Amino acid sequence: MPTGSRETTTADAPTAGHATSANTAAADTTPSPDASAGHATPRLRPPAGPREPATADAPAAAGDAAGDAASADTSAAAADAAPARPPFRSVTIRTALDAVTATALYLRWLGYRGVRRADQRPPSGIGLAARGVVAQVDPAVRPTGLRDVECLWLTAMTESADCLYVSLAGYADDARARADALGVPLFVLDLTGTPRPVNAPAETLAATGPGKRPP
Repeated sequence: MPTGSRETTTADAPTAGHATSANTAAADTTPSPDASAGHATPRLRPPAGPREPATADAPAAAGDAAGDAASADTSAAAADAAPARPPFRSVTIRTALDAVTATALYLRWLGYRGVRRADQRPPSGIGLAARGVVAQVDPAVRPTGLRDVECLWLTAMTESADCLYVSLAGYADDARARADALGVPLFVLDLTGTPRPVNAPAETLAATGPGKRPP
C-alpha cells in the first residue's frame, strides 16, 4: 500500500507541471497592457488649453468693434442727413419796432438764445444782445455810417462777444469796407422783415450759424 501511494503521487506530478507550463504559456501569450493600449485604445482629444477661451473671445471682440464702427457710421450718416433749418419767418416792416422784432426773431433763427434789449444803449439805432453776441438795429432811412459800425465792434470786443449789424437803409461805402476789415457781419432788412447778408462775414454766419465762423 505505501508503494502504491508513492506511485500515485509521482504520476500526478507531471500533470501539475504541465498545468504550470500551460499557465505560463497563457501568461506569455496575453498581450501586455502597454501593447494593448498602443493598438486598441482610441486616441483622445487633448484637453482645451488656456488659449481656447481667448480664441473664442476674439470673434466676439471683433464683432463688438464692428458694431461700434457701424454705430459711428450710422451716427455720422444721421448727422449728415439732419434736416436743415426751417425757413425764416418774420414780420412785415411798418415801424421801427417791427425792425427790432424782425432782428430778434432772426437772432433766434440763427441759434442765439436769450435775446433781449442790450444793457448799453448804442449811439444810434437800437441795441440787442443774446448769449455770445451783440447786435445793432438801425431803422433810419439814411445809410449806416462808419462810426456806427466801429462803435458796435468796440462794444463786442469789450464784452468778448460776436456782433452783427442790421440796417434798414443799407450802409455807406466806407462803413462796408471797415466792416469787411473787422469781420463784422452786415445785413440789410428788406420790407418783408428778412435780413439779407451784404458782406462775406454775414453770408458765412447765415449759412453756418454762430460759433462756426472762421477766425
